[in-house]
Amino acid sequence: MKVILTEKITKLGNIGDTVEVKTGFARNYLLPNNKAIRFTKENVALFEAKKAELVARHEKAKADAESKVDAVKNAKLHMIRQAGDTGQLYGSVSSRDIARALKEIAGVNVESAQVLLGSPIKSVGAFDTKIALHPDVIVDVKIYVAQTQDEIDALVAGKKLTFGTKKVEEETTEEKAEEKTAETEVVAEPVAEEAKAE
Repeated sequence: MKVILTEKITKLGNIGDTVEVKTGFARNYLLPNNKAIRFTKENVALFEAKKAELVARHEKAKADAESKVDAVKNAKLHMIRQAGDTGQLYGSVSSRDIARALKEIAGVNVESAQVLLGSPIKSVGAFDTKIALHPDVIVDVKIYVAQTQDEIDALVAGKKLTFGTKKVEEETTEEKAEEKTAETEVVAEPVAEEAKAE
């Protein structure tokens, strides 16, 4: 389907560009969200009449986004999550979680689609991502994910987290020793009974 863009869309085009898009994308996203209009002679004339207004709206939105850059950059995106001994999270941190955190911490409303995370975060650590406040205003942010605030503080300080691998090994060694002792006791009892019987 051929449409005329009424706002700049990353990887698609600028205001006024005529682009060919999939029908589903146009009907389900571009047209209902007023991001584009169908390409017809009437709509071309309508767009030309409204072009100055649309460009002004675009510039206002860009200026508004630029005013939020510092708030987003300074937001402490610290996510405390439960994780296993290897640092794998029980669940994940998604773009929706990051958008919610930005609203709570920095007071900046963003949609989850504006968080350019890619795939969800599934382990403890420090992660880089981008927030698209506007197609022309993209902010780099760092997200820290850990089990406690102390671990987050360590990540912020640039330290690497070590997970209890030694501790786990020690526990398993102790458990094995206890199991061997229990086995020896179990084996020793019948031998003693047999000796008494003789």
